[in-house]
Amino acid sequence: MTATAPRLGRPPIRRPVAAAALLAALASLVFGLLLAGAGPASAHAALTGSDPQDGAVVATAPKEVTLTFSEAIAVGDGSIRVLDPSSKRADTGAEPKDLSDGSTVRYGVELHPGLPDGTYTVAWQAISADSHPISGAFTFSIGAPSDTTVALPSQEVGGGPVGVVYGIARYAAYAGFVLLVGGSAFVLGCWQRGASALPMQRLVVRGWVTLTAATLVMLLLRNPYTGSGRFADAFDLDGLQSVLDTKPGAALVSRLLLLGAAALFIAVLFGTYARREDEREKKDLTFGLAVGGGVVAAGIAATWAMSEHASTGIQPGIAMPVDVAHLLAVAAWLGGLASLLVALYRTPEIGSAAVRRFSTVAFGSVVVLAATGIYQSWRQVGSWSALTGTRYGQLLILKVALIAVLLAVAWFSRRWTGRLTDTAVGSSEVPDDEVPDDDTDGSSDSSSGEAAESEDARADVDPERAAQLARQRAALTATKKKRIRDADAERSGLRRSVLAETAVAVVLLAVTTLLTSTEPGRTEEAAGGTSAAAAPAAGTPVNLSMPFDTGGQNGEGTVRIDIDPGRTGSNELHVWIDGSDGKPMDVPELKVALTLEAQEIGPLPVVPDRLAEGHWSASGVQIPMAGDWKIEVTVRTSDIDQVTIDKNAKIG
Repeated sequence: MTATAPRLGRPPIRRPVAAAALLAALASLVFGLLLAGAGPASAHAALTGSDPQDGAVVATAPKEVTLTFSEAIAVGDGSIRVLDPSSKRADTGAEPKDLSDGSTVRYGVELHPGLPDGTYTVAWQAISADSHPISGAFTFSIGAPSDTTVALPSQEVGGGPVGVVYGIARYAAYAGFVLLVGGSAFVLGCWQRGASALPMQRLVVRGWVTLTAATLVMLLLRNPYTGSGRFADAFDLDGLQSVLDTKPGAALVSRLLLLGAAALFIAVLFGTYARREDEREKKDLTFGLAVGGGVVAAGIAATWAMSEHASTGIQPGIAMPVDVAHLLAVAAWLGGLASLLVALYRTPEIGSAAVRRFSTVAFGSVVVLAATGIYQSWRQVGSWSALTGTRYGQLLILKVALIAVLLAVAWFSRRWTGRLTDTAVGSSEVPDDEVPDDDTDGSSDSSSGEAAESEDARADVDPERAAQLARQRAALTATKKKRIRDADAERSGLRRSVLAETAVAVVLLAVTTLLTSTEPGRTEEAAGGTSAAAAPAAGTPVNLSMPFDTGGQNGEGTVRIDIDPGRTGSNELHVWIDGSDGKPMDVPELKVALTLEAQEIGPLPVVPDRLAEGHWSASGVQIPMAGDWKIEVTVRTSDIDQVTIDKNAKIG
């Protein structure tokens, strides 16, 4: 819920609501201007180049293979592997050498001397400076392409069941942070009497438990998430030690330590603070809790900012505090919204003043979110094409749309808030003796009174019976209060609108979590997709028909070519030659070559074997990358009669 105001009289909060709408429109305009003039930035590492290049055919074996990345990465033993056609290691197995120079990030591995001709596969895996695992693969050939038995894993690093659980834990961590910080802020800033309400206590404590449990899971799964992908490695002590030596591992440990301080804060908030009666002492304690809790909350938010997208790329000194402010604003808004929902449904004591105070807090949060969101969008997207043409940009558009829906629903909440009165909201202000019984006439028979006196007499001599009667009377009182509360149409309308806001907020939080684990749009666009070269491009079988005429006797015919499956990687090639009479035709010599002129690759020679009269075949024909390939066929029909024909075909 963003902004609320009473409808009666001239409410001062109606202007902030209108200002929020104006702010949203202004934010959209500024957002567009910033994107239109933004230059490229750097974050979330991607492979930007290699030597040899992907798909290259070199005449002699290189001494080393080097990879260039868009930003700093963390590497270790086996981060870069070069495999020969038989899947054996062609590199020396040493840790990659850091060949970086200035802003250029480059790593290399040495190769064994005297490598034979054939197709070699380079598989790499690293951890980006923003904590996300990245991987990929590509091929190059020495002399000429050949068959290869290399079987790369189809599962990308950070995927599989471990990746799913890690992603769930990441979402749970954000949700726990929102409930912990937002719920505490709601109690201190909007509804101090809520510190003694059991539903509010449960909400904040569950947020703490969720965040703590999710952080522990992420710490244990960090090693298999960035490496093997096996759950069993979660308890590998060596792997855990290596995680602790990294920036993400240190951030998770720091978060656990700060959660210890948060536990002390919760104990004071719902213990000493809830029982404090003296107004001056409570005011001083409120200030102390606000300062201490704010420091702890900012520290927990900083564990994300210092280890993920904000910590790398341009202007990290500005981006990290901006990210902290963004996370705190999200927690104050969405966490306060969840707290308000719990208060409306589970407690009868919350008054309209508390709802209006939250309206002010929510408005301030929206202002901070607009300012920090514009900056983050410029930094992570950088251009209109990246906004619409990358997964990160599309998720960002979805997030903005969800925020717009949330603001629209909040407008309805504001209308219901304007109709609230303290009597309607705070049913506890109605004395118990004024709450009507189920009997419409208010009368009771004498037998009921005698029974009550008898029960009271028994309670005087039976403590257990006295406790039971106290519980029954408390339940009866709560039921009467709930009946009055539920009969209030304004309160029921507000509950429904806040429930709708919370549902949208849950989806919004999920999209935000996806954004934190998605490669920023401008990096994906700048890398040109080279970081995802492991999987072969999809394709369809290629069928070509080319007439030829060598100029000699019986020199006319037709060449038919099939390339199956017609994609990058290994393919089957079949060639049929039909004479002018349509019957199979044998020739003394047949050659095929493939050239990708756009990338200056080739010609890659293919020498098919004769299978039958007029039919030749070659298996394991390697197509290194997708593109518009020129297929050349040389046909010799006699010692002196020969012709070369060609035709282009889209492969991959």
